[in-house]
Amino acid sequence: MNFIQTKLEGCFIIEPKIIQDERGYFMESFNEKTFQKGIGKQIHFVQDNQSFSSKGVLRGMHYQTGEHAQAKLVRVLQGELLDVAIDIRPESPTFGQYESVILSAEKQTQFFVPRGFAHGFIVLSDTATFFYKCDNFYNKESEGGIIFNDKSINIDWKLPFNDLIISEKDKLQPTLENAKKAW
Repeated sequence: MNFIQTKLEGCFIIEPKIIQDERGYFMESFNEKTFQKGIGKQIHFVQDNQSFSSKGVLRGMHYQTGEHAQAKLVRVLQGELLDVAIDIRPESPTFGQYESVILSAEKQTQFFVPRGFAHGFIVLSDTATFFYKCDNFYNKESEGGIIFNDKSINIDWKLPFNDLIISEKDKLQPTLENAKKAW
């Protein structure tokens, strides 16, 4: 696996080693020792989640606060999407900045989003199956969110606004300035 540090400290793009032959392919999608060495810290994942969405579905920008904060290791099992992380760590030099990466079933690239980041994605293919590991259990009372079109962040979602499919909850999220503090 190749671990690529992004401009946001702690966020990594992870490229797998894929072995292909006439039968298909094989790859190691997760190895705790390799993963921890690659990101330089110990993470223990406790929960796996999966979603299926159609083109234009935008889910985000979500996070968990305080002791319920979550790190996520995300990937696409089918289709293609744009995955986005926003640094919401108040003392970080990259606070309010985002990193985005196109994830696809074809390339099998993964994205590690540590605690202290809001996370979301938009589906670029007709459909996509999204899979992610979390290092902490979900807690409804600790939910936080940031509006997807916050002008101070200015995320390029790659699709026209009229093509976006967004839940009512996500349409009503606050700006970063007014969001629930993560810590």
